[in-house]
Order: sequence, then C-alpha cells, then structure tokens
Amino acid sequence: MINLILFIHVLFKVYTAMLFIRILASWIPEANEYRIIRFIAFYTEPYLNIFRKIIPPLGMFDLSPIVAFLSLSFLESIIINLLGRFI
Repeated sequence: MINLILFIHVLFKVYTAMLFIRILASWIPEANEYRIIRFIAFYTEPYLNIFRKIIPPLGMFDLSPIVAFLSLSFLESIIINLLGRFI
C-alpha cells in the first residue's frame, strides 16, 4: 500500500511539473514548435481550461493556473489521506 501512495505522489508531482512547464512555455511563442511542449500542452490544457472557464483573466494576468496548482495539491492530499487510512 505504501508503494501505491508513493506512486500516486510521484504522478501528482510529474503532472505539477508539466503544468509548470506549460505555463512557462506559454510566455515563449516559439516553444510550441517543440514536440515535448505540444505533448505537455495536450495533457495539461484540458485541466487548465476547467479553471479558465471559472476564473476569467484579469487584464494580462491569468490567475487560473494558481487555482489549478492549489486544487491539484488539495486533491493529492485527499487521495493520499484516504489511502493512508487503509494501511
């Protein structure tokens, strides 16, 4: 069971890193030419779009990624705590 919790933790960290890379890449228009950035965008855009529909951009600032990071962290802690109770 501990291996499952560790695996889930690693998955969440990898996805968090992908979100971070996607956000940084959005500041560089040429970044979309790279296959790895397109791969990351393919898997992160649906998640980010959920929050973009809820929180509109404030001028040039898009605050939805902050809420996306917080939600992802909250979801991770809920899942790990629930699995931890079964150990």
